[in-house]
Amino acid sequence: MSFLARPAVASFAAKTMQGITGLAGRRSSGPGSTASWHARFPEFPREARRLTVPTSVAPAPVTVYAPPSEAAHPPVHVNFHGGGYVMSMPEMDDALCRFLAAEAGVVVVNVKYVVAPQHPFPAPPRQAFEVVRWVAEQGAQHGWDGSRLTVGGQSAGGGLAAAVARQALEQGGPSIALQVLHYPPLDLVTSAKDKRAAVAKPMLRPWMAEVFDTSYVPDPRERADRLVSPAQPSDTADLKGIAPAVVITAEYDLLRTEATRYAERLGAAGALVEHHDVRGVDHGYDSKDDEKARETYALIARHIRRATGAEASKAL
Repeated sequence: MSFLARPAVASFAAKTMQGITGLAGRRSSGPGSTASWHARFPEFPREARRLTVPTSVAPAPVTVYAPPSEAAHPPVHVNFHGGGYVMSMPEMDDALCRFLAAEAGVVVVNVKYVVAPQHPFPAPPRQAFEVVRWVAEQGAQHGWDGSRLTVGGQSAGGGLAAAVARQALEQGGPSIALQVLHYPPLDLVTSAKDKRAAVAKPMLRPWMAEVFDTSYVPDPRERADRLVSPAQPSDTADLKGIAPAVVITAEYDLLRTEATRYAERLGAAGALVEHHDVRGVDHGYDSKDDEKARETYALIARHIRRATGAEASKAL
């Protein structure tokens, strides 16, 4: 066992990273500050309000982004941010949420879910599913159509979106029209040091993944759980009927192979809408490269419009 794979050490490292990220977010300006995330894509105004969703894990604060359309009860998209299941950074996805609200014509619910090591597995995917179920059931009271529902996320958020879709399949709902998995981690059984990227020094270094994985699932035996590692060959359950999926990978990403493997598995189950590989970029590319981000976000918006029927509504 490596030093960082020891739960106590990983927990300490994760909490240190949380502290550094928290300080950056509280700054009035500069990289990583809330203001810097809000400043991206200024052509998409920020029409947002906050709600708190009750769950059995803990109350989940959410930010609700309204689309510019005046259509009554538009579809709804639930977004889960990245951060290795350790960093709580919903504001990092502010630009994405504003983009999707405007371009996909949906209400976007951006979730501040619980993170490890304070809340290790299975708390995050359980809470994420309960939030999505609440969104599906409470739409009439809050101004969206919960029967036209999609989910998605970046990095760890993509892993949670996959876990939500799996739980919805197993529990008979809610009905999810699309799951969007953007460079997700989907195999925590395979050690990060045994994963290979297409570049010598990928953005997501093996030591970082080791801290994240150990903090999130301290017991290695639990990492084969289908809500953690659906791309692991040991998960052989029939996925027929799971929510249709768009899987987006980054060419240089350490996690590209496992996401590609899961896309193939979804394809075999008849649930793959598209596997899109973004060339020449690494994990988290969209947080820094505005041009590439716009291209990918536009792709996601098109798929959400089609899945929810907003495509037809926009044409009328």
